[in-house]
Amino acid sequence: MQIIRFMDENGEVHQGTEVSGNIAMVLKGDLISGLEKTGRKTIVAQILAPVEPPAIFCIGLNYRSHAEETNMPLPKYPVVFMKNPASVIGQDMPIVIPESCKNPPQVDYEVELAVVIGKPARNVAPEKALDYVAGYCVGNDVSARIWQMQGGGNQWVRGKTFDTFCPLGPHLVTADEIPDPDHLNLECRLNGTLMQTGNTSDMIFSTRKLIAFLSEDTTLLPGTVILTGTPSGVGYSRKPPVFLKSGDRLEMTIESIGTLVNVVW
Repeated sequence: MQIIRFMDENGEVHQGTEVSGNIAMVLKGDLISGLEKTGRKTIVAQILAPVEPPAIFCIGLNYRSHAEETNMPLPKYPVVFMKNPASVIGQDMPIVIPESCKNPPQVDYEVELAVVIGKPARNVAPEKALDYVAGYCVGNDVSARIWQMQGGGNQWVRGKTFDTFCPLGPHLVTADEIPDPDHLNLECRLNGTLMQTGNTSDMIFSTRKLIAFLSEDTTLLPGTVILTGTPSGVGYSRKPPVFLKSGDRLEMTIESIGTLVNVVW
């Protein structure tokens, strides 16, 4: 099932499905207890990010192709950093380039498979890991490269967590519709030009292994998002580098999930 989170014309937030135009079927319940159709339809005034995550765990350098383009060795353990939940935006919402990132240009794109945890997960075995997944969506790990590489004391969080730097969407696809998240094609288009293309089978650490690793002695709360890494083709690795500017349009597509669209301000 495809689930959207949206605001109606009265400003109330709902979860819904069966979207047709600007009308959606309202769902009741939550990720833990489950969602049910109410039979009531309402107007979709604004699509929001599919979830409001209590935490966002991100994995760096998790595609072999991306490690090759950056001339970095394959990591022995997952490279983990986090984003501020306040950085989340949804479909068709603008990515705003911060004043501190305009001179020189440095804001980059990264298409990623986003995994949404559906129930508390702690010390999860890899073979059971997908049982804890509510669903999947498309993510964009927007990154300010100078802040990431130079302005954070060798920590990545500052360059990754400015407001609007975590687009998620366009909807949540429930886990039952994606039995194997590790064999999905993904791509990024910038103003219609293909910039990134890859398959999640190129991930160094699989979805199962990431959930097991992150949950070791650590509780992953329902709604937690895991951004699983990006393939090759990011802007800063190109010659010359390509960075985002006002007016740009990003289309992030993952097979069996959909296309996340955002413009840049």
